[in-house]
Amino acid sequence: MRIIKNRNNDGRPKLPLTEKKGYKVTVKFATSEYYALKSKAKEAGMNLSMFIRNALQGCEIRQRFSAEQLRYILQLTGMANNLNQIARKANAGGYTNARSEYLNLAMRIDTLLTTMEDDC
Repeated sequence: MRIIKNRNNDGRPKLPLTEKKGYKVTVKFATSEYYALKSKAKEAGMNLSMFIRNALQGCEIRQRFSAEQLRYILQLTGMANNLNQIARKANAGGYTNARSEYLNLAMRIDTLLTTMEDDC
C-alpha cells in the first residue's frame, strides 16, 4: 500500500493574518495623475501598490480648518492688505502719518493671533 503525501506542505508558506492583504480600494485618476504616479513608482523601483503603501506610511494627515479658523484667516488676509496700503502710504508721504495706523493694526493682528492660539 502506498502512502500519499500531503501536497500542501511543499508550497509557499502561509502569511500571518496581520500581513495578509485583504482589502482592495479603487481610486480614479486623471491620465496625467496616473502616469505621474506610475513614473514615480518606476523611479523608486516599486510597483504601484507598493509605492502607494509606502507613501501612505510616510504621509502626515492634517485636520481641516474649522469655519471659525477660516474666518480668522480671512481677517488676517484683510489686515495684511491694510498693512501693505500703510507701507505704500508711508513710502509716499513720510513715516509719521502711517505710524499710528501701523501700531493700531499691529495690535489688532496680535489680538487675533492670540485668539487663534487659544482656540487651537
